[in-house]
Amino acid sequence: MAQINIAGYIDHTLLKPEATTTDLLNLCREAVRYRFAAVCVNPYQVGFASKQLRHSPVKVSAVVGFPLGATTATVKSFEAAGAVADGAGEIDLVMNIGAFKDGRWEYVLEELTAVVQVACGRPVKVIIETGLLTDAEKDTACRLARRAGARFVKTCTGFGPGEATVADIYLMKRAAGPGVGVKASGGIRTRRAVLELLAAGATRIGTSSGVAVMEEKGNARDGYE
Repeated sequence: MAQINIAGYIDHTLLKPEATTTDLLNLCREAVRYRFAAVCVNPYQVGFASKQLRHSPVKVSAVVGFPLGATTATVKSFEAAGAVADGAGEIDLVMNIGAFKDGRWEYVLEELTAVVQVACGRPVKVIIETGLLTDAEKDTACRLARRAGARFVKTCTGFGPGEATVADIYLMKRAAGPGVGVKASGGIRTRRAVLELLAAGATRIGTSSGVAVMEEKGNARDGYE
């Protein structure tokens, strides 16, 4: 079996409100050491992370509208623009869940499109918060994200009631269609969980347990580094 680099799928995540500069420095050093795809941080910390990672291939992803998704489209666009100016290479955007549940799909579409435009070609990952949606709603949310030009749909913030599941990855991959990645996030703490989600079609993994995953034994035996 051809080996797949697990690390290259992982967004090494630190979104705790009490995270300090020291914590962020450690996050960046770990991301470089293990060659993770990106670090995922709060907007305030994007500039610092970008400076730490400027000589590495590790990207900086900023969360926007996090964790509730309940700020206005104008605020989200402003927040995304600030993150881009500070060096963010990717944006993890929380969809307005309340507006979506109200059936205000055109508003949601306009909001997502506005942030995609502000990102200026940088990948936008739309967090749909699967734990709050029915399967039919998940399908619709993924289709809206695709129409808006998002490059990924993402399961959860990790602050809501849901966790990434294999069933949701299959559903989201089908709904989003070709060319749109699926980021699994929420409750992913073990190598086994990562492998199952990748096998289901996830193209990015968001976790604060990336180091623990990489230090588990036996990766090479099942074709994963």
